[in-house]
Amino acid sequence: MKITHLGHSAVLVEVADRRILFDPGNFSDGWHALTDLDAICVTHAHPDHIDPEHVGALFAANPDAAIHVEPGVFDAVELPERARRLAADASVELGGVRIDAVGGLHAVIHRDIPRIGNVGLVVHAEGEPTFFHPGDSLDAVPGGIDIVAVPVMGPWAALKEHIDFLRDLKAPRGFGIHNGLVNDRGWNLIQGRFADMTPTDVADLRGGEAWQS
Repeated sequence: MKITHLGHSAVLVEVADRRILFDPGNFSDGWHALTDLDAICVTHAHPDHIDPEHVGALFAANPDAAIHVEPGVFDAVELPERARRLAADASVELGGVRIDAVGGLHAVIHRDIPRIGNVGLVVHAEGEPTFFHPGDSLDAVPGGIDIVAVPVMGPWAALKEHIDFLRDLKAPRGFGIHNGLVNDRGWNLIQGRFADMTPTDVADLRGGEAWQS
């Protein structure tokens, strides 16, 4: 498995001869030029997870890529006919890769803001680590996760919740995502707490280098 963090919540996972992009949002542009994708998956409809301005060009540049999105995305972004809904507790098969959708709701931002849908996405391939992208929710804690994309900061969570999420998940390795609003000082503080208080070794992949596992 090869993993590349392309900014904020955009993550490219290459596993079992498949190239799968998660959450191409508008807080990053590292995904804009990607081609030869086998799948594009989106956890929820917020624009920092699917960029309504630029994602159409991504779809056009990857005409053979399967598109699997949380159902609410259909109401927020214009999608090609090949796009399919991926609701909580459903799975899709991509050659030798299975993606399970878990959870169902975005984290609470404020009691006055209605919750939208959110699916965490778990990637399985025989003989490979199991990868988890939670989107914007810490509610789902699937078992057997080897690598987690850890949301570092959001208006919907506090550091204490991220720490408890990692303790419950017990993934040995991870890397920080959802960092578009965090400066270097904040990143270092949060990563230090993760190192001191959780069982997960959280790497810094902000430079865009590929991480082989």
